[in-house]
Amino acid sequence: MPEAASAAATRAVVGDSEFDRDTGLTLREPGVYDIDLSAGWTIINAVNGGYLLAVLGRALGDALPHRDPFTISAHYLTASQPGPAVVRTELVRGGRTLSTGQASLLQYDEEGREVERIRVLASYGDLDALPDDVRTTAVPPAFPPMDQCFGPQDGPAPVDGSSAIADRLMIKIDPATLGWALGAPSGKGEMRAWFGLADGRDADPLSLLLAVDALPPTAFEIGLSGWVPTVELTVHIRTRPAPGPLRVSITTRNLAGGFLEEDAEVWDSDDRLVAQSRQLARVRLG
Repeated sequence: MPEAASAAATRAVVGDSEFDRDTGLTLREPGVYDIDLSAGWTIINAVNGGYLLAVLGRALGDALPHRDPFTISAHYLTASQPGPAVVRTELVRGGRTLSTGQASLLQYDEEGREVERIRVLASYGDLDALPDDVRTTAVPPAFPPMDQCFGPQDGPAPVDGSSAIADRLMIKIDPATLGWALGAPSGKGEMRAWFGLADGRDADPLSLLLAVDALPPTAFEIGLSGWVPTVELTVHIRTRPAPGPLRVSITTRNLAGGFLEEDAEVWDSDDRLVAQSRQLARVRLG
């Protein structure tokens, strides 16, 4: 069988993929869920914040009257570790078109006490019920074709700081934002890449929560290195993405006092802006 046909035959689908299994939760009681956070979504030793947001997003989609995240804001309180965790959800307000809820992800310390890792406030609705009217000045980012972009597998050795999550993602970075990997960062706070899941699963609203936080930090292209932990992340899901690879564009305009912002846009294969986000992250200086 030709390689392309073989890949198509084994392509994962929404609901039956590694991402779905690793964000899957077990209902303990109404509003309370258990999960074993997978080590497959770690960066060095830290669990990726986008993966964690997708876990909380899935729990809220199950607990609230509506299923699709419209806006979700997360505060990252302590670093999550692979292993057992519990998600506690609460309905704040249920309306006809929007439901608002909150959720917390907790793990246990060495003495068995619960430690809160993340707290989220979110509004959910029905993306399929939104009107088709779009009035925007936003334009898709200009990208080279995918075969002219580069991922971790294209280098002679793994990119410094890459880890287990890189094996689960399809990321092809625009060469114009890849100077940091060659020891020559541009000084601009920009990162652009084609994005998808490595097993071929198409994007959905939950995986968009991962997409906004899966690229290398813009701090690398500014000339900084090391861990850039997220303090707060807000994501807006604008529409259900079309099948095919996504294009993710992230920019930073201001680094001050050891913190920077990252503004992300996610565009689908139909040139629609399907998600936007802003996060505040801490950087190590000096």
